[in-house]
Amino acid sequence: MEHLHAYWRMEYVTQEKSPQDRRPFVDLPKSNDDKASLILSREKFSFILMNRYPYNAGHLLVLPYREVPDIEDLSLEERVCFFETTVKAKRLLKAALNPNGFNIGINLGEAGGAGIPKHLHQHVVPRWTGDTNFMPVVGSTRVLPQALEAMWDHLKSVCEKLD
Repeated sequence: MEHLHAYWRMEYVTQEKSPQDRRPFVDLPKSNDDKASLILSREKFSFILMNRYPYNAGHLLVLPYREVPDIEDLSLEERVCFFETTVKAKRLLKAALNPNGFNIGINLGEAGGAGIPKHLHQHVVPRWTGDTNFMPVVGSTRVLPQALEAMWDHLKSVCEKLD
């Protein structure tokens, strides 16, 4: 039997969870180190971030800089930027990873599945035919073919060419 080490999951599993105090999406854009923060692109009102705990290789998040829980709380200008940034994230993944499809969506509220319900964010997940197999279904393990840092390098180089 082979062993698969998903070393990055331990950080998520063991971290202290205090939802009231968690504001990573407000704090991350304040950093000047986009690679350490996993930020791929900064637009006027929103930004593209690699998900530190991805569902799939290349899983991106699109977020407004302003902490709001719902799309209704964004101004018209912020909403336009948010969705245009989502289009940019999809284009980036298409150019960099050539997936067969995408899951794009927003989980609103804790009951709706939002891990950080106070800060609106949209998931942009590349999908490939046959990418879901027994590992996540039976083994509760996701297989990611590339480390986050290496994926950031690849996506960032493609992102710069899109601008």
